[in-house]
This record gives sequence, C-alpha cells and structure tokens, in this order.
Amino acid sequence: QVQLVESGGGLVQAGGSLRLSCAASGRTFRRYTMGWFRQAPGKEREFLATISSDGSTIVYVDSVKGRFTISRDNAKNTVYLQMNSLKPEDTAVYYCAATTVLTTRNNYDYWGQGTQVTVSS
Repeated sequence: QVQLVESGGGLVQAGGSLRLSCAASGRTFRRYTMGWFRQAPGKEREFLATISSDGSTIVYVDSVKGRFTISRDNAKNTVYLQMNSLKPEDTAVYYCAATTVLTTRNNYDYWGQGTQVTVSS
C-alpha cells in the first residue's frame, strides 16, 4: 500500500508560480506511475499530468502544456508539479495519485488528501 501526502499549495496571484510536492510512504514508490489531478468546485476531477515509474514517459493535458512540469525523485519518494503562469481558472484542490499502469484516466489506485491552490486575479 502507498500513502501519499501533498504539500505546497496556497494563494498566489495570477502569473505566479507554485511547486507542489507529493511524498509517498513505503519502499515501492519507484514501481508506480504517478499522476496529478485537480478538482474545482462543482466540477469533475481533471487529469493534469502523469509520469512513468522511471520518469521516461510523461503526458500532460493540453490545458497545462508549457506551464506545468511533472517530475519525480525516486530516491526521495517524491513527485513534483511545478506550476508557472498560473491563472484564476487553475484554482482547485490538487491531488497526486499512484497507479501501476500509465494512464490519463481517473482510476488510480492510491490518492493523497489534496492541497488547495487558489489563484487570485
């Protein structure tokens, strides 16, 4: 089992940046594909980015390409989401998740509790 804890959320002005971190427990982190999702009030959870277990494959949703960067450090059991040029519409709760098969769908096996990101205009 994998436990995930996100951090790094907060309030930022439009155009600003934030770096989210997701720390995973256990010694099997390096076996998992990791993903970032977000959910805004009244909306469905949205896929943002995923990175394969060895970091060799990365997929982004079109709306964040060029602004967000996913990365991982298997030695630190941590996955990151660097978010630049933030917009008010990026306001949401951001979640990291783990799965054994690279996918952009919502059916990841393990989820963190989420971290709030608020972008003011």
